[in-house]
Amino acid sequence: MKTATRRSKAMSGHTYLGMVGVGALLAAHAATGCGQLSKDCEFMLECVEYPPLASGGGGASSSSSGGGEGGGGSDPGNCDPESGSVDEGCGVFASVSLGAAGATGTKEAPLASLATAVAAAGELKRVYACAEVFAETVTVSEGVTIYGGLDCSGGTWSALAEMKTTVQGSADEIALRVESTADGAKLYDLAVRAADATVAGGSSIAALVDGATVSFTRCEISAGKGAAGVDGADGPSVGPVQPAKGADGVAACSDSDGMAGLDSVNLGGAATNNDCGGGAISIGGGGGNGGPLGGSPGVSGQPLGAAGTAGTGEPAAGAWDCATVGGGQGGSNGTPGTPGLGATGPGTLSASGYAGSSGTSGTPGAPGQGGGGGGGAKADCDSAMAGSQGAGAGGGAGGAGGCGGVQGEGAGPGGASFALVSINASVTLSECTLASGAGGMGGAGGDFQPGGNGGLAGLGGVGGAASNACDGGKGGKGGNGGPGGGGLGGPSAAIAHVGATPESGTSTLTAGTPGLGGLGGNGNVQSNAGADGAVGEALAY
Repeated sequence: MKTATRRSKAMSGHTYLGMVGVGALLAAHAATGCGQLSKDCEFMLECVEYPPLASGGGGASSSSSGGGEGGGGSDPGNCDPESGSVDEGCGVFASVSLGAAGATGTKEAPLASLATAVAAAGELKRVYACAEVFAETVTVSEGVTIYGGLDCSGGTWSALAEMKTTVQGSADEIALRVESTADGAKLYDLAVRAADATVAGGSSIAALVDGATVSFTRCEISAGKGAAGVDGADGPSVGPVQPAKGADGVAACSDSDGMAGLDSVNLGGAATNNDCGGGAISIGGGGGNGGPLGGSPGVSGQPLGAAGTAGTGEPAAGAWDCATVGGGQGGSNGTPGTPGLGATGPGTLSASGYAGSSGTSGTPGAPGQGGGGGGGAKADCDSAMAGSQGAGAGGGAGGAGGCGGVQGEGAGPGGASFALVSINASVTLSECTLASGAGGMGGAGGDFQPGGNGGLAGLGGVGGAASNACDGGKGGKGGNGGPGGGGLGGPSAAIAHVGATPESGTSTLTAGTPGLGGLGGNGNVQSNAGADGAVGEALAY
């Protein structure tokens, strides 16, 4: 199929034919040299001068640079920058130094943005870019051919040996993205560079191809450093508030219950509750009452356990000693929380980029066990008191256990460093160099909060001439919270892919260094640090 090579002087590039009959239209079409009746002629009654298209579709021949790539049609002249100065009409032209406001993308008025030139390529399907730095991100959504590394001085627009057009992406953005609709895209002599990531856990990815068939020739693709992951939140550095001291028992002969005679008792200290929230409660057991003829045993601390048992009361007859049987026992310390797990695994790769795995959070520490209540004593009071024998001293209450510490939170993963990412795409690399940087270190797991101290024991009541009642037991310390797990180290690879491995041929692939896994909370290296990132010339996901 042929198209006319003459170009209208009108800015639209079209010759208006007016409203004529089909026969007149055909005659005019033939007279203007149009070799075919285009869609514009058909529907707009205009004869369009289509831009020159490549030999791949019936146009001019191509060289090793891929000159003349595109659709069908005749070239207006030389469209291959390796064969000399590119002619006007071959495509859209881009130059940072020569571009200006209102530019139309011609050789004389190139666009200042490569991204804009690619978007404006349309049916021309060719973009010519000077060997300059374009500080922007570029998205290719059609099967265009981009020629980089051109000498634009003096309007020549021809290839420069060893020179590249640089696409310098912004931090935390993919510098060059090729979408699934860009099948057949061909990119020559580009240097695509991703900046170091700055957002915590962010990745540095230079180029990403999403589901398209694409070729890169003589391109340099390099990634910067991935950023370190977010540290897990720490629990408070100071333990929970210590619960109040257990209540003291009432002294002997005081008739604290208001009842005379053998019915009279002096109360032991009341039980002490410590509500730590979330259903975690510790209770110091109450002290035993003191009676006229004998004392009552105390109450065991809660939660029940091997320790925290109550003391026995003084019997009516026989030896009795607080140190051996009458005193309340101290409560056991609470169980520490379970450490969070360090992150493992490769992470995931998608068209959105890379996502690593985080460490898990620890669990809270358990509250300490409450101390047992002390035993009560019997009376030895003045029989004249209230006309009858008075009551003995009451035992002291056990202290409630301290609350468990808050856990450390899990840490986030380090970011990746990938030169090229291929997502179910068909990518061919020819004479390219690809290099990745360092993956980001995984974040450190959060430190735990230490458990709170247990409450002090209540004191047994004073017996006067009789026995003193016994003290309660001290509450156990709350368990420390579990430390958070460290985050996964960021990977580093020249190529990372889902699906087929890109064909690298004679290209050079260089991997950087992987990020180290983050430490577990409280500097835990052994059990819950994150795994180091993966590294390789090509990593499959």
